[in-house]
Amino acid sequence: MSSPSLRHEDQQGSSIMTTPAQTLPAHTNRQQLPPYKPNDQAAGSETKMAGKKADRRSTEYVLKSGLAGGLAGCAGKTVVGPLDRVKILLQTSNPNFQKYAGHWTGLPNAIRDIYSVHGSRGLFKGHSATLLRIFPYAGIKFLAYEQIRTRVIKNKAEETPLRRFASGSLAGVVSVFFTYPLEVIRVRLAFETQTQQRSTLRSICRMIYSEHPPPPVHHPTNAISAAAATVAEKAAPRTGLANFFRGFTPTLLGMIPYAGASFLVHDTVSDLLRLPLVADYTTLPHTARTESTTSSHKPAQLRYWAELSAGGFAGLISQTVSYPLEVIRRRMQVGGVVGDGHRLGIAEVAKRIYLTSGFRGFFIGLTIGYVKIIPMSATSFYVYERGKYYLGI
Repeated sequence: MSSPSLRHEDQQGSSIMTTPAQTLPAHTNRQQLPPYKPNDQAAGSETKMAGKKADRRSTEYVLKSGLAGGLAGCAGKTVVGPLDRVKILLQTSNPNFQKYAGHWTGLPNAIRDIYSVHGSRGLFKGHSATLLRIFPYAGIKFLAYEQIRTRVIKNKAEETPLRRFASGSLAGVVSVFFTYPLEVIRVRLAFETQTQQRSTLRSICRMIYSEHPPPPVHHPTNAISAAAATVAEKAAPRTGLANFFRGFTPTLLGMIPYAGASFLVHDTVSDLLRLPLVADYTTLPHTARTESTTSSHKPAQLRYWAELSAGGFAGLISQTVSYPLEVIRRRMQVGGVVGDGHRLGIAEVAKRIYLTSGFRGFFIGLTIGYVKIIPMSATSFYVYERGKYYLGI
């Protein structure tokens, strides 16, 4: 026995077409429905894309993917602004905040003390520089990932974990090349805790530019290595714009596992959440498109909780594999305001961290890092995926 609603749908289906040329059985009409129909909210953008294959190399696609990525990065960073500042203060061994390191209550106590002295502005100190950096950084990273994927992964059959990891790593490296000086400025603004004078973006830039680190002390074992060290020292710039690239090498090294693991884990978890066994609970209906000669493959959009979960798990894994290099990078970036001012290399910074704090020193602030990176990564991927959807790409 059929329900009233089913009988009503059958009556509607049998009475839709009334012209003699189109009188077909109701079940035939239902079988000929197109496989992809957008929902009402995105009807305008999806209808434009449904009729042709998306050109990922077009100017429109590049601009829209960059815009979606930039907005995603800003949203993620704003959500975790206070946590980001506390993490930087702990990573760089700020003397005023070492008492909070290694304690579960360190994070809330540090936030409370910053708020009591500096107010809410203190919790977001350096955030303007963060947004100034993160919009182009995230925009370039997501844009580069889409473009690199187009060349490395030409169809669904080539979508392997190695190709995904390589695409994400290269995208992260490209974004760092273009935005690293802004990252140094952001870290220095967040590192300042003195209240005698309020640091501004201009004053921090002037301070970094004018720093003159003392020459490094070399201990060559032979005349050849001594001559090579002298030549390299004279050839490399020691002040001015070079100061804005402190920690650049460990940043590149850390970006390879971080960005690669982030995109790999996110895409892999997203695929698992789209499996037919759970797709009815995790995906939005009528948002998928199959690959054909006239249209590109478009997976179904995940529901908000599923997309946030995929992004958060991606942040958790990527933070874990890249955190030691991140600690080294932070120490190098603030080298002009801590210690004796020497510009240290990766090996020397790592040695000092190990001698001072042991193996745990490479994971100082990791708990705060988890608390920060999970909501940030979840928010970023969610805003990016929804941004692409509503922009019609």
